[in-house]
Amino acid sequence: MSTTRSTVHRRMLTLLLASIAAIGTVLGFSSPAFAVGHGSAASQLSAAGIGWVSSGNCSDRNNPTCTSFEGIRQSTIDGIITFKRASGCAITITGGTETGHAGGTYSHWNGYKLDIAKTTCVYNYISRAYTYLGYISGWGYQWRAASGNLYTDEGNHWDILFYTCGC
Repeated sequence: MSTTRSTVHRRMLTLLLASIAAIGTVLGFSSPAFAVGHGSAASQLSAAGIGWVSSGNCSDRNNPTCTSFEGIRQSTIDGIITFKRASGCAITITGGTETGHAGGTYSHWNGYKLDIAKTTCVYNYISRAYTYLGYISGWGYQWRAASGNLYTDEGNHWDILFYTCGC
């Protein structure tokens, strides 16, 4: 087979695989959209140096005093790890997928959101690196990352909505 023909075949295969991946992403089959269990998420967070606290000292998703990662999207885990690395801040998660948060498509329960503890480092990074959107009535002060992810200062914690795994 000629070099030109081989190159054309490789390009066609690459285009086919990219098309399949794009369709999978649109349909929600790409790996970042998949939910992971509490154990897998906790292991990834721990390996990245991210801690978490639970007022109830538990991880039961159906108990609002627990902090659970059951059903969290892989892209949310990747997003908080990316945020930690980009910001250089210590990160402590205070809320995950447990019941007790507001509902909706892009909710804690559906694995799109995490709450983290407020620190000066986190505030300084968010206010410097992201676009300030203003005060959102009923929510708090909000910033948007270039990735589209939203960071809301809800008074006693940061509520982060991860649309993507970029921070």
